[in-house]
Amino acid sequence: MALLKIEQIRRSISGHSPIQYPVHEKMKQAAVSIVLRPGKKDTEALFILRATKDGDPWSGHMAFPGGHYEVSDESLRHTSERETWEEIGLDLTETARYVGQIDPVRANPRGRDLDMIVTPFVYELTAPDVSFNLNYEVAEVLWGSLRAMHEGSSHTMGEFVVAGKAVNYPGYAVDDEIVWGLTYRMIDLFFAALDPDWVER
Repeated sequence: MALLKIEQIRRSISGHSPIQYPVHEKMKQAAVSIVLRPGKKDTEALFILRATKDGDPWSGHMAFPGGHYEVSDESLRHTSERETWEEIGLDLTETARYVGQIDPVRANPRGRDLDMIVTPFVYELTAPDVSFNLNYEVAEVLWGSLRAMHEGSSHTMGEFVVAGKAVNYPGYAVDDEIVWGLTYRMIDLFFAALDPDWVER
């Protein structure tokens, strides 16, 4: 599919004008990195499986590497790059090309008094081989097929515990894990930036 070729992704994302949310004083900001690995038949995205941690609303979830903005960060893009280095030991300034930004996501995790904007930044891996050095926050790095997600063959439903209750949510299967919730919404926004006919599932 042409729109999932890395060259077309480059054109679409670099030309995308992301929406801007108003940021108030009490609002938290965070950033994540959508790292793409181009291949001959498919383009894959990098995901992390977060380590299990008490009190973390995203404990044990699949996610893009990233984290909270700090006052020492030059920008939210710098946040995404710093957090990627800290979490998985991948230096995006050395191993990848910056492609662009997609629409941010408003995060309000259940059971938490938290209002946060998460901004995803897209990178194209340019180094032929990369290694990872996972910190205590990350259990595993996995690669997911964009083609399988876009065509729906990896779309699934999973049961998750939210605020102490078992609920069913849609997601994308990546190996034996399921990408759901906030990261699932980011994938929808990514596809919407690539495909004007994309309809959220």
